Amino acid sequence: MECIRGLYNVRPRHRGAVVTIGNFDGFHRGHRQLVGLLKARARTHDAPSLVMLFEPQPREYFARGEARIRLMRLSAKLASLAEAGVDYAMVLRFDARLATLPAPDFIENILVGALGARGLIIGDDFRFGAGRAGDFAMLKAAGGRHGFFVESTGTLSETGHRVSSTRLRQALACGDMREAERLIGAPYHYAGRVVAGDARGRLLGFPTANILMPDPPPVAGVFAVTARTQDGRVYAGIANAGRRPTVGGGRVWLEVHLLDFAGDLYGQRLQVGFLERLREEQRFPSLEALTAQISRDRACAHTFFASRGMMGS
Repeated sequence: MECIRGLYNVRPRHRGAVVTIGNFDGFHRGHRQLVGLLKARARTHDAPSLVMLFEPQPREYFARGEARIRLMRLSAKLASLAEAGVDYAMVLRFDARLATLPAPDFIENILVGALGARGLIIGDDFRFGAGRAGDFAMLKAAGGRHGFFVESTGTLSETGHRVSSTRLRQALACGDMREAERLIGAPYHYAGRVVAGDARGRLLGFPTANILMPDPPPVAGVFAVTARTQDGRVYAGIANAGRRPTVGGGRVWLEVHLLDFAGDLYGQRLQVGFLERLREEQRFPSLEALTAQISRDRACAHTFFASRGMMGS
């Protein structure tokens, strides 16, 4: 997959694609359905597929500094789209210019002028342009004038409720990892690069691979996890996502302790899969009490993985 960063990087080969637009945060089953239809229509019209993303996400821009939970980094979204077989991902900077761009100008300048879109696949609730004035009807009318088709995917529902990033955030916030897995179609993953910490886990007898997380984080607490290293090996482990209140709090960290691993992961990109929340993060009166609890967490994780036949992975 090729990533196009900004309209000024559009080349002739990028024009004439079948396009979809969205945030794709969490890349859940609804997103997979949308991308599947995008690829099918692109094949039918002998055209490339193109996914348009915005950075920051529009809701983050309009939050004006208010912290909002993001489920995936941009790099993880791009990796998911590449794995799904998308040809092009276009990343547009969402700034004041784009936020105030009237919907008709978005169509004329971007979809038609820059991309020469062959078609557009959108979710049934898609809105765009300044004041969210653009909708499906406006796109259909524009398609008639400019010669591109417009198709809606409809709504994907699961257990009678719409599959959405909002619903996924709610499941993760309350630690319902099974619900999150149902919405995604796989366990929730968070990926990042391992950086040096304060080595406190090693001193306590539980060395950890440390990854910085956004504030607020998409998940919080202690979890049974899997961790995939850059060489493709997968290990069972336990992880704490949060502020580490016993040792002073501060920044949000994902600290991953692998159950059957010896080695150095510094600088590697680690993909962590959250399978079960074991408990909430808490403050302990002493390091001794914290160490005792980590031992119990490790035993719980062993039991969890044994019940799934996953030990030794």
